[in-house]
Amino acid sequence: MTSMAPGATVLVETCAGVAKGERVVVVSDQERLPIAEALQTAATEAGAEVEIVSSPRRTIDNEEPTVAVSEAMARADVVFLVVYHSLAHTAATRRAIAAGARVVSMSAFSERQMREGGLFTDFMARRPVCDALAEALGRAEEVRVSNPAGTELTMSLRGRPGNSHACVVRSAGFTAVPNIEANASPVEGTTEGTLVVDGSIPYYGVGVIEEPVVFRVRGGRVRSIEGGRQASFLRELLARQGDPAVYNIAQFAIGLNPDCTEFTGEMLNDEGIDGTIHIGIGTSANLGGVVQAKTHFDAVIRTPSVWLDGTPILVDGSL
Repeated sequence: MTSMAPGATVLVETCAGVAKGERVVVVSDQERLPIAEALQTAATEAGAEVEIVSSPRRTIDNEEPTVAVSEAMARADVVFLVVYHSLAHTAATRRAIAAGARVVSMSAFSERQMREGGLFTDFMARRPVCDALAEALGRAEEVRVSNPAGTELTMSLRGRPGNSHACVVRSAGFTAVPNIEANASPVEGTTEGTLVVDGSIPYYGVGVIEEPVVFRVRGGRVRSIEGGRQASFLRELLARQGDPAVYNIAQFAIGLNPDCTEFTGEMLNDEGIDGTIHIGIGTSANLGGVVQAKTHFDAVIRTPSVWLDGTPILVDGSL
């Protein structure tokens, strides 16, 4: 079997820029311990002080971690989140960044992803494209999105920053790997229309879409979820949270990794597929918004067209 060492080296050296003497915390669950150990070896070879912190499995994506995990994250220079349920959109991650940490999210990462695919793209070469799109999102006032499946959405980005998550972090901040993306958080209450998801919802075990999942959006919140088995599951899961904020339209993002090419149901593969967009629903506080919900998930659509203030930046999935 191919070693995970080359992938670990990419993550430690290229993505996080781990330096000699830095404190690195790898937050891991039991299932991903071999990945955590590969990262520990690579970071130790880079001269860092490395600690693997065990995270009890959460019940849903972006539920807060334990106090012990949160405190370890806040003490670190670099944090790798190698867990099944995402911790990206948690207050713990926000506190770690505020304390100066560089956070690399690897939610539901597989050993296959450590050995092949999007992790081995040229992140530095793709970074200028990601930065430029993030800047364009930060300047835009309105976004319109459509796709052949029937998506028609508009949202305001007025006053919201554009975020470049190019899988490279060199100062206090956040990136997820390998889903290169430019994103922004829509102004609360402004998203209107219909989102027809025909790609993937790589959270909660939903995965690659079998039958389109239709989200009806009004006043910045999902008002109904229609479709087949996957839509019913998601509708019931969100209702059980007892939190109206889980329906907030939290994020607009453009996937930009040319080596993420096929939907697999793996979160950080599907969200990075070049020429897709995803809409985040739930927590927006880590993206420039103000909503903290019990969860956050993303829904990916195929072959989108995107207009910023009336100017096309993506047409049928092509920049």
